[in-house]
Amino acid sequence: MYIEMKDINKTFDGFHASRNVSFGIEKGHLAALLGPSGSGKTTILRMIAGLDVPDSGDIIVGGERINDIPGSRRGIGFVFQNYALFRYMTVADNIAFGLEIQKKSRKEIRERVDELLELISMKDLGKRYPHQLSGGQRQRVAFARALAPNPHLLLLDEPFAAIDAKVRRELRTWLKEMIGRVGVTSIFVTHDQEEAMEVADTVIVTNEGRVEQIGSPEEICLHPATPFVAEFIDSERYEALMAAQ
Repeated sequence: MYIEMKDINKTFDGFHASRNVSFGIEKGHLAALLGPSGSGKTTILRMIAGLDVPDSGDIIVGGERINDIPGSRRGIGFVFQNYALFRYMTVADNIAFGLEIQKKSRKEIRERVDELLELISMKDLGKRYPHQLSGGQRQRVAFARALAPNPHLLLLDEPFAAIDAKVRRELRTWLKEMIGRVGVTSIFVTHDQEEAMEVADTVIVTNEGRVEQIGSPEEICLHPATPFVAEFIDSERYEALMAAQ
């Protein structure tokens, strides 16, 4: 396994956000952390990113325990729910931000930005500002900015939550295709089971700080391991979704 969470526990002011969380994700996979609000999925993502520190347990990426490594040195890209783009920077400058922090040469930065603008199908929009873009375009820029420093792991916190339903469906397909092309191991948080089942290779179902089940979308939907998963997952909706593809 490329990413391993081993017996992770985390509390906030007496609230147990993670309870003995353990799971593994294979290299190159796109995994979904799926569960209702307050189930602990975002806490897991933040601990992997280094934004929160587990009270106990081990976080292992690529065979290395990263608990004590600062988030800035973990080689992780993070896409936030609200895009978190710099309002007064152009699209190109937003994408270049992480490369400038790494003190890359101007030539390297220009080439990488051009490559990513091509990847997100926005090669003619590099001089625009975030307020001149649609929600879907802003999320693509956030995705490109996270990829710019060549992270070995990409984390996405409810990446489609702020986008309307029609664009969200389009972006789901786009994201799965992009992750496949780039080949970076990725984890995204969602409470939308249709989103998780359509996009992810692996689904991790969380509830009250625990991992209820981990498996492929088909396994989760057709063979629920706990009463919670059986109640939470709509298997008929999944079968209809698969039939429509």
